[in-house]
Amino acid sequence: MNDQTTALDRNGVGIALRVAAMACMATLAALVKWCSAKGVPVLEVIFFRNAFAFIPVMIYIARTSSFSVLKTQRPLGHLMRATVGLTGMVCGFMAVARLPLTQSTAISFSSPLFMTALSALILKEPVGVHRWAAVGVGFLGVLIMVHPDPAHMAFTGTILAIVGAMGAAGAMITIREISRTEPGPTIVFYFTLAGMVLGLAGAPFGWVMPHTQTLLLLITAGLIGGVGQLLLTESLRNAPVAVVAPFDYSQLVWASLIGFFVWSETPQFTTLIGAVVVAGSGVYILFRETRGFRRGA
Repeated sequence: MNDQTTALDRNGVGIALRVAAMACMATLAALVKWCSAKGVPVLEVIFFRNAFAFIPVMIYIARTSSFSVLKTQRPLGHLMRATVGLTGMVCGFMAVARLPLTQSTAISFSSPLFMTALSALILKEPVGVHRWAAVGVGFLGVLIMVHPDPAHMAFTGTILAIVGAMGAAGAMITIREISRTEPGPTIVFYFTLAGMVLGLAGAPFGWVMPHTQTLLLLITAGLIGGVGQLLLTESLRNAPVAVVAPFDYSQLVWASLIGFFVWSETPQFTTLIGAVVVAGSGVYILFRETRGFRRGA
């Protein structure tokens, strides 16, 4: 009984951490949207997002392991992960600047669908007919969200959001590959470093000196992004992925609240319906993958 109680307590902690992480990610997206509206270039936003994320990341590494964890024998693996992940981050940030916060968040939920497809095509992992059907239904949900009518569709923002979701999926595929030999803090550290370098590389092509308020918001975006990453990590240290992953969709709730109170955005009915379809598909895929893993074990 005590073991069961302990497991339930740890699951509760994991869920709470996951929901808090989603609140951080929704806040990060809102800060990116705000700063972009103030004329800050996307690569400059990327720099602040990663440079100040180093603060919580380094504190976490110092408290949970030693800095020897930063040694790596997979530099090319980290380079690939950074290239794919940062492509997704750049496109995602550009989409946030162009779309309502709720819509860009909802489209990002298609990432698990792309991940399932890519895992079959790239990693040659077996994907059964049930999961392929769920992927198909999920993409139908994406079409409902974006309602591809040229008269009503924010074409550029929508395409960027979809490419951003694909980039996030590709990043998860590369993480799945290099995590066989590399610990989580190492992967986070080198991705954050690569993001900072990319941001600096973009300085000659456009860099603005933000006003004090905007500068503080950029710094806050970096700190919140770093904290959100660590909360995601800690949620998995306390509970299995099958328990906490469905709560990723709580980000839509936070995004809807922020969008309403900050920009007076009201989520479109099609966005909400499509998000429900995509979320349901994602949860079903997670259920099938978890059941398959348990059978294999």
